[in-house]
Amino acid sequence: MLTMRLLFLLAAGLAFPAFAQLAGRVVSPEGALEGVVVSARKAGSSVTVSVVSDAEGRFSFPAAKLEPGSYALRIRATGYELESPLTAELADGASAPLELRLRKARDLSAQLTNAEWLASFPGTPDQKKFLYGCVGCHTLERIAKSTHDAAEFRQVMKRMAGYTNNSHVDRPQVRLRARDPMRDFGPDADKNAAYLATVNQSSGARPYALQALPRAKGRSTRVVITEYELPRKPLMPHDVIVDRDGIVWFSQFDEQFLGRFDPKTRKYTEFPIPVQRPDYPKGTLDLEVDPEGNLWLSHMFQSGIVKFDKKTQTFQAFPLPADLVNEDSQQSMVGPQRWTVDRKLWLNDAGIPGMHRLDMATGKFETWKPYESMKGPHSVYGIYADSRNNIFFMDFGGESVGRIDAKTGKLTLYPTPTPRSRPRRGRMDGEDRIWFAEWRAEKIGMFDTRTETFREWPVPTPYTAPYDVVRDRSGKVWTAGMNTDRVLRMD
Repeated sequence: MLTMRLLFLLAAGLAFPAFAQLAGRVVSPEGALEGVVVSARKAGSSVTVSVVSDAEGRFSFPAAKLEPGSYALRIRATGYELESPLTAELADGASAPLELRLRKARDLSAQLTNAEWLASFPGTPDQKKFLYGCVGCHTLERIAKSTHDAAEFRQVMKRMAGYTNNSHVDRPQVRLRARDPMRDFGPDADKNAAYLATVNQSSGARPYALQALPRAKGRSTRVVITEYELPRKPLMPHDVIVDRDGIVWFSQFDEQFLGRFDPKTRKYTEFPIPVQRPDYPKGTLDLEVDPEGNLWLSHMFQSGIVKFDKKTQTFQAFPLPADLVNEDSQQSMVGPQRWTVDRKLWLNDAGIPGMHRLDMATGKFETWKPYESMKGPHSVYGIYADSRNNIFFMDFGGESVGRIDAKTGKLTLYPTPTPRSRPRRGRMDGEDRIWFAEWRAEKIGMFDTRTETFREWPVPTPYTAPYDVVRDRSGKVWTAGMNTDRVLRMD
């Protein structure tokens, strides 16, 4: 273990922010490296702070982010690793540069993201698109390092169809009724199984070269990332929001609780959510805030939706009535954003697929099945209410943004400019425009609900599979993908 003590020194030729307590330069046999993530974690702490090296390989941590103490340092740059483990002793007010020496990684395959595996696999982008459906439960590395032949892959796919979409590799959940593998893997399941056997190790040596995506550069390196480790594993936080008081709340994808975390005090709390259907898979997905500050969760296979009153710290469940529930019922989304307009609240149902609306005054549900007479595949995923509580929904199985008029119940579908875009999730802004992710098309979409017009922007990183989109108060649009480890910002 190499330990460096920081002193009041300044290396010639290297200029750092005046108050940076921990700074330095990343070098390799090829010279300085840009876009290397440098992380520091204090001994005994659950917090990791990361920065990124610039074009000259320089990095610096803001003084306010690191207090005096002993820090373990690590780096992330696909294809590279530290020559040896490194720690730094940070003294109060000290500012001295480090030199982080990297070497070529001994096992590149252990560092690849799903996007990099997709870039490495042979074949056309269309041939590889079905692999997007794999990454919700496991990495593509598991496929690449397997030894299954085509026949064995078909059996694996059949078995996987029996697991829920909120399963964890270490904690799978079984459906009460296994789905048809065709729903998950499409009509080309046999063809896809044969393809998988060409990219794994069933024939011995890997028949293709591994490829790494370009690292961040320029403005993309100007970032500070703070990570808070949760107190137990495995945990699957799905949706994470920060309330007006700076408290972090999150839904737990495969367990019955709502998580609360205070970044200032580091206090972590779990609020158990009452079980509605004991024999069915557990967990929640969508987490939203209503105009009154209450939290709402979609209750997935447990049926219906759940409200959490932050003041009383109590839950109120709104399960679907018996005549609307079946073995495939799954509420993955809830739309409480404008329910105070008419006292009605929207939720989706993947088991129909379609939409329900709950009248909070009467407790009665209304139902819409937008694809009942249409050839599939179709589904309803992200749902967002406009200023009049008209609901707009994403056809994740297809290529449309749908609308249900809150007053008349009229249903309208608006096809996206890109066919088979598979819109997934997003947000409605203050001008009644939906910003959303086109998961399969690798684009950010915007639908102006007032003019009924679309705009689309391609994301720059290949194989991103953007999942959600948010527009902030300054007009910047943010997204992240299911295949990469990158957050994208669009001006």
